[in-house]
Amino acid sequence: MSALVILRAGVGCTVQDAGRHGWLRYGVTPAGPMDWIAHATANLICGNPTDVAAIEIGPGGLEVTAKGGPLRLGLSAQGFDVKRGGSALPTRLALTLHHGETLSVLPGHDGLWAYLTLAGGIDAPPVMGSLATHLRSGIGPFGGQALTAGLEIEAAKDAVTDAPDIALIDVPTIPSDRIRFVPGPQDDYFSSDTFASFCAATYRVSPHSDRMGYRLTGPQLKHARGHDIVSDGIALGAIQIPGDGQPIVLMADRQPTGGYPKIGTVIHADLPRLAQTRPGQTVRFEAVSVDVAVEALRGAIPTAQSWQSRLRRIRVHVGGTG
Repeated sequence: MSALVILRAGVGCTVQDAGRHGWLRYGVTPAGPMDWIAHATANLICGNPTDVAAIEIGPGGLEVTAKGGPLRLGLSAQGFDVKRGGSALPTRLALTLHHGETLSVLPGHDGLWAYLTLAGGIDAPPVMGSLATHLRSGIGPFGGQALTAGLEIEAAKDAVTDAPDIALIDVPTIPSDRIRFVPGPQDDYFSSDTFASFCAATYRVSPHSDRMGYRLTGPQLKHARGHDIVSDGIALGAIQIPGDGQPIVLMADRQPTGGYPKIGTVIHADLPRLAQTRPGQTVRFEAVSVDVAVEALRGAIPTAQSWQSRLRRIRVHVGGTG
């Protein structure tokens, strides 16, 4: 049986599928990918459904090798430095890795999260119906732990391995530097002036950010009705404003409930851009309607059909620079 062997794994490398849904009411966090678009892209480009488990590569990067035979892989790693052997590769591609060949996905000029998939999925028993990893609770495949050197990951089923290497090119990007959000559910805990200040301000992503939440530093937001509420459910992208007035955007490993007022919720289409924002970089926010959020989501969902004209066959000589 062919296997993908982890040679080196930086901080934050885990297995993530689309998330452990249906358990939040019991206090179980969904987890799932930080960048759902990149996760879906890596799957689609190698022929998997979008919700199949992938290796989420954290900011420390990853190096792997194939053992026992060829493996078909999909990768979405915009901003990272990608090489097979000594040869540079495009950052969004499907490739076949043969026995003994190495693939490295290392930190580059931009981005925090990359995704590496095995065609056919990952062979591991699901936990509560999912292969998503939640590190704080230790729930997920491989003991619910981060990936480490020496771990061998097998494909769930055989896949075609004689297909050519192909890259996805000319992928359109959203030009706006603003992160859109839908106001509420507790925007009434802030005055209209404070709400306007939030939308006009520039915030910096704090180094004290992780998969649970991105802490932001910038102008302090004052509460009009106190900073405590009766704890209620936390949605992905919820923007909490705790007592210090500094926003926290709740991400994939968010807690199920929280007791700080939420000025808004980042729309699902813009969560990947926020997730890929490095500590020290800045973001700004723009309030939009639910209708705008829905339309943006429809336009953001990647499909294999929409990519056919953007797929190109590539040729790379292992050990060279071509």
